[in-house]
Amino acid sequence: MTKVNELRDMADEQIRLVWKDAAEGLFRLRIQSQTEKLAAPTEIRKFRRTIARCQTILSQRGTLVPATPSAAEGTDGSAQHEKHAKKHRASGRAKLRSVTKGRVSTRRDFKKRTQSGT
Repeated sequence: MTKVNELRDMADEQIRLVWKDAAEGLFRLRIQSQTEKLAAPTEIRKFRRTIARCQTILSQRGTLVPATPSAAEGTDGSAQHEKHAKKHRASGRAKLRSVTKGRVSTRRDFKKRTQSGT
């Protein structure tokens, strides 16, 4: 496993190789954990943290590649996501909250009226 300072001194391609090795090691450990008991269960955490460090450093540099190729290319997947996000922005959360609060208050009023016998 590599330390943060060592990763920061590396080039982007070297960091991607460390990331790939850590991902493969994590995969092997997960498979091994399903089939037998691990000798050192803390290795899973170390691999996960190494992957996170690599992703963090690459994103800080602005060279992190998106996880899905469709999002990078701007194909139908990203278009659908944008359409979905635009739909929710148009509706507005405050509007939804006021409707929800109205429903709760009417339920309470109904419950009070029925319990009091009026």
